Amino acid sequence: MTAERPARKAPQLRQAQVVRVEQLTPHMVRVVFGGEQLADLPVGEYTDHYVKLLFPVPGVTYPEPFDIARIREEFPRHQWPVTRTYTVRSWDAKSGEMTVDFVVHGDQGLAGPWATHAKPGDTLRFLGPGGAYAPSPDADWHLLVGDASALPAIATALERVPATAPVRALIEVDGPEERQPLTAPHGTEVTWLHTGEGRVGEQLLERLRGLEFPEGTVHAFVHGEAGWVKEARRHLRLEREVPRERLSVSGYWRLGHNEDTWQASKREWNAQVEAEQERD
Repeated sequence: MTAERPARKAPQLRQAQVVRVEQLTPHMVRVVFGGEQLADLPVGEYTDHYVKLLFPVPGVTYPEPFDIARIREEFPRHQWPVTRTYTVRSWDAKSGEMTVDFVVHGDQGLAGPWATHAKPGDTLRFLGPGGAYAPSPDADWHLLVGDASALPAIATALERVPATAPVRALIEVDGPEERQPLTAPHGTEVTWLHTGEGRVGEQLLERLRGLEFPEGTVHAFVHGEAGWVKEARRHLRLEREVPRERLSVSGYWRLGHNEDTWQASKREWNAQVEAEQERD
């Protein structure tokens, strides 16, 4: 008899208020959230905790108490709140404040412009948090690779890696003005790369393929645009022979897609990548 899978727990819905907003770099805005519903937020186990921010559709009034399941059942799909997934950069349990960093490129997208214009007192609902990765304490060394979308998670991971394990971090941002101060153990090697006029991830792949790996078992975190992440995964699995269980690899986004279309196809895309690599 096949054992039944445990029922998947629905993510908790919470409402948060903007406490303050900070322009970190020309293309990165930090929003700090607070509010009573953030009390006892279950953040801390992972360094890639994420929340799904819910942006209401302009002109649509939702029933109170707000119930996302009811809305998805009773409202036409085009009136559902729009979901955008973001990493929790930090959580301060003492002050009850959750920090989220947003990549912003002018008026492009939904969440970036919202963050740019956010002000204290603004409210926003979210689902979560979720998460799956934290630097393994038994790894001999750690590899962190990502574009700007993964920078908050990489920065958080750097604050948690064991001080005794070497760390190699490859981070690609638009240009030198997008670099941020990072807290990391002594001896950590952080390489900043700049996309410039090139294609995102090109330089990350080049540096990764030429990187001299330290001795021992690696625990790798590789996240960002799905195209280059796919090639990085192939390199690590097939050429470097890193076991699947020592990898945290995911496409946070995909060129030419917004989050709605990317999330709709992501599971199929991941399955295709797995199948391709099994054949190689």
